[in-house]
Amino acid sequence: MTGLLRTLLRAAACGCLIAASTAAFAAPPPGVRVEHAWIRWLPANLPSAGYAVIVNAGDATVRLTGAHSAAYGMVMLHRSMLANSDSRMERVDQLDIPAHGSVKLAPGGYHLMLSQVKRPIKPGDKVPMTLEFAGGATLQVFFSVLPANASGPAD
Repeated sequence: MTGLLRTLLRAAACGCLIAASTAAFAAPPPGVRVEHAWIRWLPANLPSAGYAVIVNAGDATVRLTGAHSAAYGMVMLHRSMLANSDSRMERVDQLDIPAHGSVKLAPGGYHLMLSQVKRPIKPGDKVPMTLEFAGGATLQVFFSVLPANASGPAD
């Protein structure tokens, strides 16, 4: 019985590993792509922001629910806005990308707030970021790091 129990435990462990690896490599939502992904570099490990255009060529709205990166301890979806002549930021739990449409993450609007830098980052680097969508879909994107005075990538 000990041999049978050991075999069953090994099979269960393999099943858990397969389930975990499947979740880690979930497929991207159909028809979704990211263009012009960039990070505005800031000195001294200051929090910075990630910008991009998320394009949804699919037939259904997709919902961005978060993001993560090995380069940052915290990645949050934020929105900048003007309120009574004051600029402020607020955290956003989700962002819908309409079917056959796009959403722009840009300075002064929606963006990925990047904080707790885990490794040195400088202009010219490419930073991998994983976008997370409702239903467990993910999409890995490489963000180009641009200087602090940049207004976006050159097209």
